[in-house]
Amino acid sequence: MTDDSRNPNHDSSRRRLIQAAGIAAMAGASSFTQRAVAADAPAATAIPLSDPRQLFPHPPFRAQPQPWPGLASKMDPRPDHGEHSYRGSGRLAGRKALITGGDSGLGRAAAIAYAREGADVAINYLPQEESDARDVQGLVQQAGRKFVGLPGDIRNESFCRDLVSRAAVELGGLDIFVNCAGRQHTHDDILDVSTEDFDWTLKTNLYALFWLTKAAIPHMKPGSAIIFTSSTNAYNPSVNILDYSITKAGIANFAKGLAKQLVGRGIRVNAIAPGPFWTALQVSGGQTAENVEKLGGDVPIGRPGQPVEIAPIYVQLASTESSYMTGQVVGVNGGVGLP
Repeated sequence: MTDDSRNPNHDSSRRRLIQAAGIAAMAGASSFTQRAVAADAPAATAIPLSDPRQLFPHPPFRAQPQPWPGLASKMDPRPDHGEHSYRGSGRLAGRKALITGGDSGLGRAAAIAYAREGADVAINYLPQEESDARDVQGLVQQAGRKFVGLPGDIRNESFCRDLVSRAAVELGGLDIFVNCAGRQHTHDDILDVSTEDFDWTLKTNLYALFWLTKAAIPHMKPGSAIIFTSSTNAYNPSVNILDYSITKAGIANFAKGLAKQLVGRGIRVNAIAPGPFWTALQVSGGQTAENVEKLGGDVPIGRPGQPVEIAPIYVQLASTESSYMTGQVVGVNGGVGLP
């Protein structure tokens, strides 16, 4: 047995190995180091400590009914999607994201955040929402990222397949799929829910999710992320939106089951369960005029959430920082909590 510790060639090789390991460790940590520096550097623009009860508008609000699907630009007060406040730090640099319902509400907040975190973004929306979508286009492009607008109705299976294909081609890939599009319409009595109404809600919230997910998976590489939008109504259904509530329970269940399937492909699947948020969904038939006026007043924080407040969760779940999170449903609901 030789004593390699006395071999000068061994010493030289050992030093090279240690140096190489040190360089590799520094490279592996660089993204976290840069993010820490970036977070510490702009101390003057750091978000101050704030009482969450005192942030953003509180009820009562004006009833302000709009025809379906509603426009954020016509709401009073205007929802805050992070247009002026969200600051990115490169957490999604180079990523390619498709977001349904990206013209307003939670999808718009995700689109703005993703672009400012370095991702190229494609959004789907209904043709009636074109003006809101053009606003999102401007914000994404101001962040220096590519924007792809894909209007159309996701209740159509062939359109869903085409939507995903076009997004992947025009973005040059697809590694984040976020489903925010949803149908919610208030009915105080189940006897008032027609088969057409029921079909509309299920086609938008569940069938489309199934079609879109199937179309997206073949484009996604290991490390990709799928994020669904469920609701606290999945666990505590509101009396006036029963059809919506069962779809949101289905989405939460689908996320948990699909995560088990796709972990073998290296794809993570999670869902977010929002509480009351100030979005066009509420004022375009999603709630009664009376409920809109007092929206969010019954949650512990005492107000509805603003879309910008959920954007960091969509970012976190899409980021590799959440590599150990899959099959989870994350509540963002002003203190209501999940079971």
